[in-house]
Amino acid sequence: MNESRNQRLHRARPVLALAAVAFALGAIFGAGHSTPPSYTLANQFVAAWTRRDFTRMYTEISDSSRRLTSAGEFAEVYRDALSTATVISMRVTGKPRGLHNGEVAVPVRVRTKLFGDLSLAFTIRTVDDASHGTRVAWSRSVAFPGLHPGELLSRHTSLPRRATLLARDGSVLAESPPGTDPVGGAEGMRNSPLGAYAEAIVGTVGPAPTSRRPALEAEGVPAEASVGLSGLELAYDARLRGRPGGELLAGSRVLADATPRSAPTLRTTISPALQRAAVNGLGGQLGGVIAMKPATGQILAVAGLGLDGLQPPGSTFKMITTTGVLSAKIANRHTVFPYATYATLDGVKLSNANGEECGGTLELAFAVSCNSVFTPLGVKLGAPRLVATAERFGFNHEPGVPGAAESTLPPASEIQGELDVGSTAIGQGEVLATPLQMGTVAATIADGGRRPQPTFVEGKASTAGTEVMSESVAHTMRHLMIAVVREGTGTSAAIPGVTVAGKTGTAELKTATPCSSSATSETSSTTSPTKESCQGAESEAANTDAWFAAFAPALDPKIVVCVMLVKDGAGGDTAAPIAREVIEAALQGE
Repeated sequence: MNESRNQRLHRARPVLALAAVAFALGAIFGAGHSTPPSYTLANQFVAAWTRRDFTRMYTEISDSSRRLTSAGEFAEVYRDALSTATVISMRVTGKPRGLHNGEVAVPVRVRTKLFGDLSLAFTIRTVDDASHGTRVAWSRSVAFPGLHPGELLSRHTSLPRRATLLARDGSVLAESPPGTDPVGGAEGMRNSPLGAYAEAIVGTVGPAPTSRRPALEAEGVPAEASVGLSGLELAYDARLRGRPGGELLAGSRVLADATPRSAPTLRTTISPALQRAAVNGLGGQLGGVIAMKPATGQILAVAGLGLDGLQPPGSTFKMITTTGVLSAKIANRHTVFPYATYATLDGVKLSNANGEECGGTLELAFAVSCNSVFTPLGVKLGAPRLVATAERFGFNHEPGVPGAAESTLPPASEIQGELDVGSTAIGQGEVLATPLQMGTVAATIADGGRRPQPTFVEGKASTAGTEVMSESVAHTMRHLMIAVVREGTGTSAAIPGVTVAGKTGTAELKTATPCSSSATSETSSTTSPTKESCQGAESEAANTDAWFAAFAPALDPKIVVCVMLVKDGAGGDTAAPIAREVIEAALQGE
């Protein structure tokens, strides 16, 4: 047995010897081919750059470099370079390699907005710090890949001619005159056959505000360029500007170049005829007008504060409250309510307009906008269902239209007590809406309960919509709104031979003034239990916003219009006639 073991050991000795030699050779070879510290450092430095980790990069530069440049200045150099090159992303694409002069090159791929994908290399020079070992010898020529010593990054930008805005019929809304320099920065450089009518929706162009310049610079737009400042020019500024071009320069060398590309014309949904009607109807009054197609959400006209005028919607909000009541089967159009001059909630009297006595069926109460019916109905519906219904109509959501403000009401948890719920149900309290929002509410009813997505762009209309209510509820709401114009508060919107459906609103503004009844509005203040303190408000028509939202023909809706006038009395008296003018213009066009 011992002899057998000795034989095995004897045979193993050559194998062990060879392994030992191989290990020794590997150790020697490995010691001679280990990664140099400068390679490791350069790779770490560039990898941190791809993550925009400028703090980490700063810790890897030499002491002498840090004495000359603060951390903030260091980071700003890199941010400026990324903005100049319009960088979107960057990544390391290979291993570091040594150059003949002892520097290290790290290859990268840089994706930019203006110049596409660039394959470049960072050239890193290192030094040995006495206290920190190998460190990057930094200068501003290391701000971007591809730079040689002493070179700085810059960009020369050229812009294409701004695209033309067209109306829905193909006519020009706004265009730049031939030969216009887009980098001139002159205001009013756009022309329109519609003149002032177009400006109400198209807006203006001019030098970029200081707040927008960093973002524009990152997109390749120079600070002195003309950009959209308001209206559609602002809303679709990036689309209308086209694609800038120019040269990315390393000193005097061209690192990359791109040819500017003009954007195609942008065809909008604006109707010149309705735009004139909306602007003429509003006149010089402070307020807003919006006209749209109910089935598609295409916006046909905007005047004044139609998109961004946030005001309490008053009784136009009863379209939402009634939708919630019908959906929850709390009442139907034939449900009868007692006649009264006011309703009492939390000990506070909420009076009807002019202290009138009203009641009867839900249809009649809606037609005459009876607060003594709708404030208690709001309480029965409750804050959670009321808020949920409003949000299905679009409240507390971005409207999805550039330049439009978000209409809001508080969350249900913040609408506490009968008084808060009742005042919210009639569009007071903390409810704020734009004409676009209340027009969308009317459009939802007109389109059988589906809320369209408003749009300015031809061909982008939404045909599916968001379901807000059942078709049967929408059918009932349509009949209630017909009664408003036929025999209620909106008779001044009636058009011979056309059935118009609408809802008036008159929202009190001085909610801080103690008052328990309102003689000038359909709604009432909600802050005081005493009637005597209301006497001074009875003749203040300027204390109310006037609203009217409508669609026609009621049984086959082609047009929705919403009008809001700030501090201009009752909706049925002042807003409804303007809506009628715009509806008539729309139906004549049909």
